[in-house]
Formats: sequence, C-alpha cells, structure tokens
Amino acid sequence: MTTWKETFRGLYHGSDPQSRRFRFLLLSIDIIAIIFFIVSSMGRDAPWIYTVDALIAVFIMIDLTLRCWISYHPRKFLMEMTTWADVIVIASLLLPWVFGSFLFLRILRALRLLRSYRVLADLREEFTFFRRNEEIIQSTLNLVVFVFVMTALVYVLQVKTNPLITNYLDALYFTVAALTTTGFGDITLQGTSGRLLSVIILLLGVALFLRLIQSIFRPARVEYACPDCGLNRHDTDAIHCKHCGRVLNISNSGEV
Repeated sequence: MTTWKETFRGLYHGSDPQSRRFRFLLLSIDIIAIIFFIVSSMGRDAPWIYTVDALIAVFIMIDLTLRCWISYHPRKFLMEMTTWADVIVIASLLLPWVFGSFLFLRILRALRLLRSYRVLADLREEFTFFRRNEEIIQSTLNLVVFVFVMTALVYVLQVKTNPLITNYLDALYFTVAALTTTGFGDITLQGTSGRLLSVIILLLGVALFLRLIQSIFRPARVEYACPDCGLNRHDTDAIHCKHCGRVLNISNSGEV
C-alpha cells in the first residue's frame, strides 16, 4: 500500500514528464466535464445525460479519494473549500431527483481547475501563452463561476413562481443584465425574496463583478519587487519603477 501511495503522490505532485502528462489529462477531463455541465443543464430530458453524469461522478469520487489518501494532512484536506465543492458536485450528480434545480451548482467543479500549485507550475512551464496571461485566465475562470452560481440562485428561487423565468437561459439573461447594471426590464424577479435577490445581485455587480471584469481587461503586469520602494507589480516592458523611479532589471523572454 505504501508503494501505491508513493506512486500516486508522484503522479499528483511529481515534476517528471509522466506526472505532468497525468495532471494534464485530469485537467482536460475536468474542462470537458464542466463544458458538459453547462450545456446539459440547459435541458435535462435525455436519459443518456444521467448516465454521463454518473460516470463523471465516479471519476470525481476516485480523484477525490486518491487526493485524500495521498494527503499528508487528510483532516486539513477534508476542510478545504474545493473538497466540499467536489462533495456537492458528486451528490448532485448521483442524486439529481433530490437536488433538482440545484444541479447547476455542479459548476463548482470549476473551483478546482487552477487551484493546484502543481497544475499552475506545469502550465507556466509548458505554455508561454498561459505564463503571459495567467492572471487574465484565472480572473476569467472566477468570473464564469461567479456568473453561473448567481444564475443558479436566480433559477432556483424563481422558476416555480415567476412565469418569466422558465429555464436557465432566462435566469442567465437576467443575471448578466443585472450584474452589468444594464437592467433591460423585460425580465424582473417577483416577490419579496426576488426583490431582495435583485438588490444583492446589483450590489455584487457594482463591486465584485466589475472588479473581475477590470482584472481581465486591464493591462498585463509582472510581479517583481522594487528593491527601493517594494512595489511588486509593473508593466511587462517596464525599465523604471512607476512609484520611485528606480531602474528595474525585470527578466523576460523579449516578448511583449
């Protein structure tokens, strides 16, 4: 058992090419599963969707069990947010008749996509594009998760009482319109809970949503601590610190 444990620890945390390929395979499966979650949630009438859901649930269960088994601190692992997110996803996949409208919370699986230090290190080493745009990619992922979780709340709380919210696309349309403070007005949330949820979404739109959008479209920055003032974020082609004027020596590949 110790040999098997060390083998899987090497696959999940090692730096050799075989371990890196293994982690890229897991990442690819996760991406495909998340895309499937988003598309299939638009309509869940086909029986084969439930079969695929069960297969994905088995995959996540095996992955979660292995990561817990090889962890040096299992108790700490079980308390992590991404672990509980995976548990919610597994339950929603295996018990769709119990979770019902909450099925869209399977998007929580995306929380683990780029949260692994080893996966981030692999992507930085293998792909120049990711290395240059890591912050934008992570911000985009956070934005997608945020929007679809808010959409799930709108759908769950309104689908049974609001004739204007009949599917996830309706809920997504309202959520995006509210988060961007566009407010077309053709779809509104009804009841006291609906008005309260609208206020929450609008407040989040002004604060968190716009912050995420800004982090995606603002100019790229590199991390490099200025020896004099300590400013640690600079333009990719910076030769002077914007704060104190110190000449910087930021190493780069010559690509801007």
